[in-house]
Amino acid sequence: METSFLAQQFVPIMFAGLFVLLLTGFPVAFALAATGLGFGFIGMEIGLFPATLFQALPLRIFGIMQNDTLLAIPFFTFMGIILERSGMAEDLLETVGQVFGPVRGGVAIAVILVGALLAATTGVVAAAVISMGLISLPIMLRYGYSRVIATGTITASGTLAQAIPPSLVLIVLADQLGRSVGDMYAGASIPGLLLVGLYILFIVAVAIFRPSMVPALPPEARLYREANGRSGHRSLLVLLALAAAAGYGWAQVHDSVIGPLVGRTDPAAGDEVIIMSMTVASLLALGLSALNHMTGMGLLSRLAEQVTFVLMPPLILIFLVLGTIFLGVATPTEGGAMGALGAMILAIFKRKLNMPLMRQALDSTAKLASFVLFILIGSTVFSFTFNAADGHIWVEHLFDSMPGGALGFLIVVNILIFVLGCFIDFFEIAFIVIPLLAPVAEKILPELVPGMSPDQVMIWFGVIVAMNLQTSFLTPPFGFALFYLRSVAAKSDYKDRVTGKTIPAVTTAEIYKGSIAFIILQLIMVAAVIMFPTMVTGGMDQKKGLDNQAVMEALEQSTMADEEDTEASEPSAESSDAAAEKSDEDALKELMAPAKK
Repeated sequence: METSFLAQQFVPIMFAGLFVLLLTGFPVAFALAATGLGFGFIGMEIGLFPATLFQALPLRIFGIMQNDTLLAIPFFTFMGIILERSGMAEDLLETVGQVFGPVRGGVAIAVILVGALLAATTGVVAAAVISMGLISLPIMLRYGYSRVIATGTITASGTLAQAIPPSLVLIVLADQLGRSVGDMYAGASIPGLLLVGLYILFIVAVAIFRPSMVPALPPEARLYREANGRSGHRSLLVLLALAAAAGYGWAQVHDSVIGPLVGRTDPAAGDEVIIMSMTVASLLALGLSALNHMTGMGLLSRLAEQVTFVLMPPLILIFLVLGTIFLGVATPTEGGAMGALGAMILAIFKRKLNMPLMRQALDSTAKLASFVLFILIGSTVFSFTFNAADGHIWVEHLFDSMPGGALGFLIVVNILIFVLGCFIDFFEIAFIVIPLLAPVAEKILPELVPGMSPDQVMIWFGVIVAMNLQTSFLTPPFGFALFYLRSVAAKSDYKDRVTGKTIPAVTTAEIYKGSIAFIILQLIMVAAVIMFPTMVTGGMDQKKGLDNQAVMEALEQSTMADEEDTEASEPSAESSDAAAEKSDEDALKELMAPAKK
């Protein structure tokens, strides 16, 4: 009786066992592996599994070790750590703060823009939040910013690392969903940039309706002024206009230049054109500034030169990495390797690359890569037993009678991931939850977005999950971004070194309150991605997957037709074979015709 009950309820009992093991504080990777192995042996004992259950497990683990896609994680991590430790964050925050500082809310806007840049370079929430918390928070408090706005802006900007390529979470989600990392990057680009714009619009609205909460920097805090007292913004605007014109010009000739080089006849995707146009614009701005500096012509202001020399090199590096991936010239792994090399070159030019920095970067990269690999191996062992017990069917049945159909499934999944994100790391969610939900999503979601290919649907689903995970980093009381800022924010009153005034400590309640408005903005963005799937899939190829059954039926029909023709005319064997091959080719071409644009 007990054995029968255990066999019938094996999957939920297995879930409960994993949950209990996680509550004990046992490391997640080993808890997953222990649960999978333990319940696998129990299943053998009660006759649920054959004794040969785990014979294929070593091959699965070796397959993980040979997965080239996952190599992008250490490469992009190393790139981000080198750029961060070489002082890029400090330089960016100071320079961009000087550009926007003269207007109300300018420092907050600078934090959002720098957060987006750090997201595209470091790809790690902790690095972005801690860097901006150490550098920007004292400045914002010094000049009278609302504490709620200041803390909320920093934590929200730091979480952009979850959704803006080359995000680590997008790499992991693409791997777990079995889709292209390049497609995942392309799909997340527009939602990520729109979220940055939404943050900036919020700060602008605060500056209009509550200007006292986001004051402008006073004149004495502006560093890059000309000898005649001017700020230098006019020169910067002229340089930006020239760069924008160059970028627009490139967009008009992109297909005619790049198409022959890569052997492509179809028009390029929109995200590819945008990335390459921005690369050309950045290169032109950097070249003009370097020429002005070397010749001493004095055509550009100090501010314009500073912005160009600080902002353009990391921007060009990001655009080149993403551009080569979108062009199909490089895989994400190769793009990550190129990014790591480029980060080292930038650090050399800044004279910051030394052995202690290399040691720290390599050490941190090895730790993160090992962490990801162990969790992936543990989740593979768990899912091995889980799928052997038909757990994927059990999960699918959970959503069968759910009200709302596919939309109800999507809402429940988002709520589940949102709550889990408050307690566990996004790597763990990606390796534990996503493999269980992916088969159900692939079966249910196409009815919600008719006309999309399975690949497009799963990329859309992956971007929704990534945006949701980003939201969960801000949710009190366990949002990780809140803890990161709490670790570096002032815990007691201190005397400001510039103004000499006493600045009150930043309380945990203020950090929590600051996140609320940005959580709402992120939820609006998640809802927008759900409502407008083309925001994600608009730049992807409209390819439809071939149905294996349809292929076999077409081949059978063509074979039967060939046999009838053979009986009627009895041609030679050679001509009969050639006709059969041609008929098969025609059948396949007919099936593949919808895949063409």
